[in-house]
Amino acid sequence: MISETITEDCCLVNGGGIVRVCSNGNGNNSKGEEHELSEVQIKKAKVQKEMTMQDIFGDANELDDDEEDDMEWDPLREQVTISKWFCTNCTIVNFEGAVHCHKWYLIHELSYLHANDSHCKQACGEYKESGILEHGFFASPESLEANITVSTAKSVSSKEAPVSQLPASTNHTVVGFDERMLLHCEVEVKSHPHPERPDRLLAIIASLNTAGILPGKCHPITAREITHRELLKVKALVLIMCIIIMWQVHSLAHVEAVELTEQAISSYFTPDTYANKHSAQAARLAAGLCADLTSEIYNGRAKNGFALIRPPGHHAGVHQAMGFCLHNNAAIAALAAQAAGAKKVLIVDWDVHHGNGTQEIFDGSNSVLYVSLHRHECGRFYPGTGASYEVGVKGAEGYCVNIPWMRGGVGDKDYLFAFQYVVLPIALEFDPDFTIISAGFDAARGDPLGGCDVTPSSYARMTQMLSTLAGGKMLVILEGGYNLRSISSSATAVIKALLLIFTWFILKVLLGESTECCQDIGGPSGAAVQTVLEVLNIQSKYWKSLTANLTKLQSFWEAYLLQHPKQGTKKKKKSGRVPPWWSMCYRKRLLYHVMYGRQLPRRPWHTENGSSVI
Repeated sequence: MISETITEDCCLVNGGGIVRVCSNGNGNNSKGEEHELSEVQIKKAKVQKEMTMQDIFGDANELDDDEEDDMEWDPLREQVTISKWFCTNCTIVNFEGAVHCHKWYLIHELSYLHANDSHCKQACGEYKESGILEHGFFASPESLEANITVSTAKSVSSKEAPVSQLPASTNHTVVGFDERMLLHCEVEVKSHPHPERPDRLLAIIASLNTAGILPGKCHPITAREITHRELLKVKALVLIMCIIIMWQVHSLAHVEAVELTEQAISSYFTPDTYANKHSAQAARLAAGLCADLTSEIYNGRAKNGFALIRPPGHHAGVHQAMGFCLHNNAAIAALAAQAAGAKKVLIVDWDVHHGNGTQEIFDGSNSVLYVSLHRHECGRFYPGTGASYEVGVKGAEGYCVNIPWMRGGVGDKDYLFAFQYVVLPIALEFDPDFTIISAGFDAARGDPLGGCDVTPSSYARMTQMLSTLAGGKMLVILEGGYNLRSISSSATAVIKALLLIFTWFILKVLLGESTECCQDIGGPSGAAVQTVLEVLNIQSKYWKSLTANLTKLQSFWEAYLLQHPKQGTKKKKKSGRVPPWWSMCYRKRLLYHVMYGRQLPRRPWHTENGSSVI
């Protein structure tokens, strides 16, 4: 019988056999005794001697007798990987464990005239496995289980309804879309998805399919690629009111630079403006659709239309591609309208960013009126152009109207207020033959880049307001918008408005009501009132219809300041930061002055692996 012995260097042994037990703890056999043990017990004793603290609480019998030990384990070799996922809706990064997007965005900012001055935020909350690409904004943001009645209509195809086969009725809405535009995407893998991505179009198409609008209530047309001649329009002569005007949409060097991207896997014109080998074709298809839709609408084969296209275009100028834009689709549509017989064309740009490219192309033309509502913030918001004093050049002063918001958080009442006091009075006095909307939906609530608060119903109402012009001949062209739920719901609301415009117009006429849609809009923010006042002071020199609105608004503002004296000296709130990639594109203080020069665009430099940088 052997008693249990615990020392520093000894084993704990029970049973018979032969084993040496040391009692002095130094390994010397001063009082050693030999006992007979079985082989199994010897192995068990050996394992117990090498056990760690973690093993003490485990089952020692499950351990094997391998000679491997823990001396080879290096904790530094163990790399901890943090799993993350990007929100399908807004591209914001989320970490593993979260099942809904954590992104919060501003709904209302502090304003002078809001009764409850407060900062209200709302979460994106999109489900990790969102179904927005299958069902559009009808998909539940909370889970995959949603009560959605999906339309049984087959998905839209760009080859279903050629232009020559469109019905003879003039009361339908045409939509331009081509699946090849989805091939335009960023090839280079970066730490964050690019906001201008193919999912933008997929979400809109899914929404229209789910709602039974496309196909069904709208008519798709076949896409074609724009020609080089249409893109260049070098020294194109158009006789308008006995005045010969010379236009140039894009320079030859710019067109060649875009075409050169077909030879590379990946290209960059600016840090934020990418291209792959399919991008040039996508840009040609987008421009071709805009030109053809314009011709169909102006010639009476359709009442209005919507161009579901990408890449966008209103930042693309004569010489440069920038701001996600390659070719200027709105400018090409305007020239197509004039080629079809329109003498005067109105372009209203409600994208949250100023359309510096469109302004550059038509800045010296008095046959194209360009009106833009955008965040400006004294030039701190991309692209830095579009101040209220930029009114046109070379005898075309007043034909460029900029409404630059001085802060973010601008919402429905602010936009409708600007429409009532500036946009519609000028547009009615101009009396266009054709209307184009550069419809960016990045001023919509929830957009990760825009930071504004316009809702789908207000986009629909602004569309309805503009439909009273030019006999309802209007083309809506997709520009920006990077929250899938916002862009799909807003685009759907606008298309529904286009479908109902004819019925609404006839009903107004039968009831003897005004069709100008200029009812009084109440409750704009103080910042919006100040911006509109500034624009009225400048533009009233060129448009007589603004005089009465200027007098009315000045009286209102003076009365308000008497009741709220602190508001007159209130400091401006600092604006949010410009997204980092935009600040590298162009220096805002130089852009407006150099974009009229004859500088040629840089050609893409191709690396050995097939990528290129411009």
